[in-house]
Amino acid sequence: MSNEINKYRQDAQFSTIQRPADDEIDLRELFAVIWQGKWLIIAITAVFTIGAVVFAIKQPNIYKSEALLAPASEEQGGGLSALASQFGGLASLAGVNLRGKGGVDKTQMAIEVLKSRQFASDFIKKHNILADLMAAKKWDRENNRVIYDEDDYDVNNQTWVRDVKPPRQPEPSMQEAFKVFEKILVVTKDKETSLVTIAVEHRSPFVAQQWVTWLVQDINKAMKERDVAEANRSSEFLNKQIALTNVADIKSILYKLVEEQAKTIMFAEVRDEYVFKTLDPALAPEEKAKPKRALICVLGTMLGGMLGVMFVLVRYFMRKEPIGTVFRKTAEEQ
Repeated sequence: MSNEINKYRQDAQFSTIQRPADDEIDLRELFAVIWQGKWLIIAITAVFTIGAVVFAIKQPNIYKSEALLAPASEEQGGGLSALASQFGGLASLAGVNLRGKGGVDKTQMAIEVLKSRQFASDFIKKHNILADLMAAKKWDRENNRVIYDEDDYDVNNQTWVRDVKPPRQPEPSMQEAFKVFEKILVVTKDKETSLVTIAVEHRSPFVAQQWVTWLVQDINKAMKERDVAEANRSSEFLNKQIALTNVADIKSILYKLVEEQAKTIMFAEVRDEYVFKTLDPALAPEEKAKPKRALICVLGTMLGGMLGVMFVLVRYFMRKEPIGTVFRKTAEEQ
């Protein structure tokens, strides 16, 4: 019995001693297989590298223009806040917005309007930029003009010639245009400073700059028109209520509400930068924002190398050549 136990211990010790050797053999086998298939790995890597270089060269330059904006201060907010604390209930019944505490943040509302389908559609139609948005192929730097894709847009006749399947039409719809527009428009708000950045990406740096400038102007105008229209509706309603009531105290309150709505209208009319004040206007960038051609080439080379190694290892394990054969072939090549 004791002899069997001793023999078992010796076998266990022997297997423990042999395990590192087996691991070393496995690594040698792995490197031998990779070395044997080195030319195949190099060939696959070269193909992927060439493909990545060709792909990177064919990609058009994309330029990014941006403007830094600050939320415009609410100079009429003091009077409105005071009225909101006193007559907020009456104002809400009258449908008057005093923008008191807890109201909607005008800056955030402007950002959401800027990202909306309606604003984008109006912007595209107003400035007639559908061709620059949907058919621009590249930018001619020497002549500073956009070159359009001839398969999509006929520049001479200014007509769309796209070959598309129903329900789409040769001329892109506003739904199609919005999908492209929301990809090139970037609006961010810094949580600490509340500063807003509006950026546009385009093949032409001058088009990108112009669009950012227009966006800032249009969003200020749109928000101004919203507030003026709301104030006019509120004033009209309040004046009707003044004519209907005979209570002096209520009339006094309503007159104050009308006065604040008049201030809102006057304040909006005299200020162009109604929601956003421009701190740093948009410029035509001299350097492209993308593509990152060097990164594309490096990633293509790395991908080719990894796929080459994987292919060689998978092929070997599927064939499962004896280790001695691998070592012999490797020695013969050297």
